[in-house]
Amino acid sequence: MKILLSDAFDKSLPGKLARFGEVFDDKDRLAEADVVMIRSKTKCTKEFIDAAPNLKLIIRGGVGLDNVDQAYAKEKGIAVFNTPAASSVAVAELAMAFLVAIPSKIIPGHRGMIQGQFLKKELKRTELYEKTLGLIGIGRIAREVAIRAKAFGMTVIAFDKYVSSSDVAEMVSFDDLLQRADYISIHVPYTAETDKMINAASIGKMKTGVIIVNTGRGKCINEADLAAALQSGKVAAYGTDVWYADPPDWESCPLLKKDVPNVYMTPHIGASSNENLLRIGEIIEEIMTEFTKEK
Repeated sequence: MKILLSDAFDKSLPGKLARFGEVFDDKDRLAEADVVMIRSKTKCTKEFIDAAPNLKLIIRGGVGLDNVDQAYAKEKGIAVFNTPAASSVAVAELAMAFLVAIPSKIIPGHRGMIQGQFLKKELKRTELYEKTLGLIGIGRIAREVAIRAKAFGMTVIAFDKYVSSSDVAEMVSFDDLLQRADYISIHVPYTAETDKMINAASIGKMKTGVIIVNTGRGKCINEADLAAALQSGKVAAYGTDVWYADPPDWESCPLLKKDVPNVYMTPHIGASSNENLLRIGEIIEEIMTEFTKEK
C-alpha cells in the first residue's frame, strides 16, 4: 500500500504508518497513492481524485470535510474519514484566547509597550464575568468552549439548527442569540446554509459593541458587511483564525484594509497544537488498522 501525506502532520506519523506500506510526501507521486492523508491545505476536488487512479481512502486530519468532494469520492468507491474528536480542545482554547485577549486589551497594550507608550488610562478592559456568550453551532468544539466560558462566569446560549438540547448551553433561536449575545463564537461547517450567515442583516440584530470570534469557517462571514460594521462601531472587534482562502487575498480582503479597526488575526492555527497533531496521528492509525482489516 502506498500512502501520500499531502499536508503537514506530526513527524511521528510516517513511523506509525510504516507497517501499512510505503509512506511518502512527494505530491508528484499522487498517481501511485492508495491512501491520501490531508489537512486543510489540500483540496480533494474531482480533478485531484481523477489524478489518483489507485486511490481507495482519503483521511482528513481535522474536523471539516468541505475540502473533499465527498459525493465524487463515493461515486469512485473511495472511503473518506476525518478526525473530528482530535481537534476539539485545541480549537476551543484558541477561541477562548480570543475571547479573553480582545476585551482585556492585551494586544493593543502589548503593542503600546513596544512603542514606548504606557496606555494605562487609555485602555479600559471589560470582563467576561456575567456576560452572555452566543455559540453558533454546538458540536464538539463549541461544547468545549461552553465549558470554559462557564468557568469564567459567563451565561452560554447556543443556536444549532440540528440540535434541540444541550447540557452546556441554553438552546435558542438564531435571532434570539443575535439579540442577546455580548460575544458570539462561530462553530459551524461551511455549507450552503451557513454561507455568509453573518451579514448586514444578521449584524443589524446584534447588540452594538458585540465581539465576534470565528474559529469555524471564513466563508460563514460576509467580509465586506463585517468590515463596515467594524468601521461604524456596531461590532466592537472581530477575532478570526479562518479566511476565505489560506492565505487570504492580501489585496482584496476587506478585513485586511488599514481603515478597518479591531480585527485580531491568526493564520489558521486552531488545530496546530503539538498535542492535537499527536491525537490526529493516533486516530489515523486506528482508521488505517480498521480499514486494512476490512480488506
